[in-house]
Amino acid sequence: MSAGESSVRARFGDWVIAVGVAAALLVTGLSGQRSATDLALLGYALLTIGGLALGARRRAPVAVLAVTGLCAVGYQAAGFDVPAVAYLFAAYAAVRAGHRTATVAASVIMLALLPLAALASGLHDTGEAFAQARGALEIAWLIAAAAAGEALRQAERRADEAERTREETARLRIARELHDSLTHQISVIKVQAEVAVHVARRRGEEVPPSLLAIQKAGREASRELRATLEALRDDDTAPPRGLDDVPELVEWARTFGLDATLTIEGQRHDVPAAVDRTVYRIVQESLTNVARHADAATAAVRIDCRPDALAIRIDDDGKATPATAPVPGLGLLGMRERVTALGGRLRAEPRGGGG
Repeated sequence: MSAGESSVRARFGDWVIAVGVAAALLVTGLSGQRSATDLALLGYALLTIGGLALGARRRAPVAVLAVTGLCAVGYQAAGFDVPAVAYLFAAYAAVRAGHRTATVAASVIMLALLPLAALASGLHDTGEAFAQARGALEIAWLIAAAAAGEALRQAERRADEAERTREETARLRIARELHDSLTHQISVIKVQAEVAVHVARRRGEEVPPSLLAIQKAGREASRELRATLEALRDDDTAPPRGLDDVPELVEWARTFGLDATLTIEGQRHDVPAAVDRTVYRIVQESLTNVARHADAATAAVRIDCRPDALAIRIDDDGKATPATAPVPGLGLLGMRERVTALGGRLRAEPRGGGG
């Protein structure tokens, strides 16, 4: 299953839970046999809103925590003696997302306001209001929800660290194998070709085109292998490259005679490290392909920073046309795998007007 499909299933599950909680709260509220007064209608609305708000708990856990808490206080004040079930779900989600301080602060406020809300309803005296608030029980539930969220968050963090460790170990092993098995042979080919071309020119002889091709291929292979080894060791020996380093890529492309430009639109915001690295690699591979294969004079890189996504577009004025679409290679396959792993989409194809 792809990351995108998993994300859709998770969101669907969130809304199933949200609707179920809202229905349970409404059923509990309706069991009180209240008349259809304005205050009762407000209570029913708050019960529904508090439950349905859980559908957004992954995207905005702190906001959902606040909404469910306010709804719980509101329907208590309206005379609905209904447990703050939605708030417990929200507290769990907020702690799981790492918002422990906000959850503790909101819970303290909630536990202080619930008795006051029950008292304000006019249905209880002071003693009954505090009893109806079920302070000790709700504290226990809050602690249980927070502990469950924290435990799952720590488990996910350890799983992520273990996965990164495996990936780094595999990447470094590949780098060592490439260095030990290929670097020497490519260096020998490159040096031998350089020497042969040099000797032929000193003797005034015509250098065979095949020898010049070997010389050029040796230089190119040496440069690409070095770049590959640097990329494989990137996360281990140097800070990871990201969006902030894209301008350097554009400058690098200009050294090949490519008129490259960069445009960044929208408001920059923090993105996950995996997204940041992928932006850099996508732009790097795209500009490399343009320089090597497109026979282009210009390349335009545009990055659109949206609230919930990053959109990257690279255009060139090369020779590609819809009638001569290039065969996808390993570079394009690697880009597609990177993007798909993050739940995104990648399109690489000739434009109608060429390029």
